[in-house]
Amino acid sequence: MVSTKHIITALVADRPGVLSRVASLFRRRGFNIDSIAVGASELPEVSRMTIVVNGSATLVEQVRKQLDKVVDVIKVTDITAPGTITRELALIKVKSSVSTRSEIMQIVSIFRAKIVDVALDSLTVEVTGDEAKIASLYNLLKEFGIREVSRTGIIGMMRGVVVPSDESDGRG
Repeated sequence: MVSTKHIITALVADRPGVLSRVASLFRRRGFNIDSIAVGASELPEVSRMTIVVNGSATLVEQVRKQLDKVVDVIKVTDITAPGTITRELALIKVKSSVSTRSEIMQIVSIFRAKIVDVALDSLTVEVTGDEAKIASLYNLLKEFGIREVSRTGIIGMMRGVVVPSDESDGRG
């Protein structure tokens, strides 16, 4: 079977231990989590997890169904599709000197990234975009020397308007 990247989102109760239970499920099934991001959702006391894994569609569907059974998991969706909007944030601290600073700033500008910290011997760059954009910028900055990198992992959602099934349409 072909192993492909899948992006799974899960709405979960905002309670201690939920992340551990979800990660354990993937571990038991032998999946390595490429990235996981958790944050507040549009609903009170509900968090949204975005989990990126590699696996066959069949195995990922099995895991998705098992996630639906985990206590505190409200809804699970595999959003792996061409219509998905995905983004990642990265902070990249790159070595710089007086002679290289302007070149680094030009590269950063081309990628519509920003410099968020300037020190005597380094610049810290903030970049948001898809994985390819971040990888391209990283590869260009690597020539100057990377001091440190921190990435959020992918977050994503489907394009267009999604109407929650528990809301009425207001027609009474």
